[in-house]
Amino acid sequence: MKDDAAHEGGCLCGAVRYRVAGAARWVGHCHCQSCRRACGAPVVTWAGFAEERFKVTQGALACFASSPGVTRSFCARCGTPLTFVAERYPGEVHVTVGSLDRPGEFPPASHVWASERISWLHLADDLPRHPRFGTADE
Repeated sequence: MKDDAAHEGGCLCGAVRYRVAGAARWVGHCHCQSCRRACGAPVVTWAGFAEERFKVTQGALACFASSPGVTRSFCARCGTPLTFVAERYPGEVHVTVGSLDRPGEFPPASHVWASERISWLHLADDLPRHPRFGTADE
């Protein structure tokens, strides 16, 4: 995928649309409790992009400080989870892959927070599993 490619996405009702340019820095399935609760799903797939390459093109994001140093955004009308921004990942915006118009272009490369995986969820892939966020297990 080209570094200058533009990717678009938005919420279920269409009130919020966004564009992000460039290649994803990483894509992964997150199993943490916070993401599960925020999205109402057993696992959430995220793509991390350079924050300055992300732009809302229609509507406005509603924001919620879900924990210290973390802001999650969503559509205020339909509730679709859209982004995650954390002080511990400066310069990045994490976008829910499911909100992208072409989510198939963003295959995950790993599982993060596997230590919090729901016991009955077994994804039959060979992707690396990290107990916390990444290879350094920060």
